[in-house]
Amino acid sequence: MKKFLGLLPVFISLFVISACGQGDKSKRPSPPASTEMKAGTATIKINYSAPSVKGREIWGKLVPYGEVWRTGANEATTFETDADIKVEGQTLPKGKYALFTIPGKDEWVIIFNKTADQWGAFNYKKENDALRVTVRPGLAPAMQEQLKIEGHVDGSVSIVWEKIEVIFTVTR
Repeated sequence: MKKFLGLLPVFISLFVISACGQGDKSKRPSPPASTEMKAGTATIKINYSAPSVKGREIWGKLVPYGEVWRTGANEATTFETDADIKVEGQTLPKGKYALFTIPGKDEWVIIFNKTADQWGAFNYKKENDALRVTVRPGLAPAMQEQLKIEGHVDGSVSIVWEKIEVIFTVTR
């Protein structure tokens, strides 16, 4: 018992150091990342956490087909637009959304959910979807170890991870 009590300050110190480190998101295994783009006069910001492949089988295994995915790690990915836009030709009102996807071998559903600030997809509710569009996945130009979501000057957004690339269009 005395030995345990003697080590108690060490355990408390380790706990405090660990707890304090949780606030620095850059130290996470899936660090924060972001992209910003213009669609006409609209500014679009996407914030996500970028997991790595780390030798795992991603599609159909780590990320199951046919199930809602947070499109990243940690908190749900957010998609924010300061003006009304069109995604794949369908209207998305100005606002901040959680960006979810439902991956599939032949098609992906891109989801813009009104509950932007949530952890993962654990409390996802379909009735809060503002918009759903369907796109086809393709092969990535090269193996992408860490998830990358990127806005492009041509008005497209790409989601690339492992050997898959999914692109959807955004216009004003």
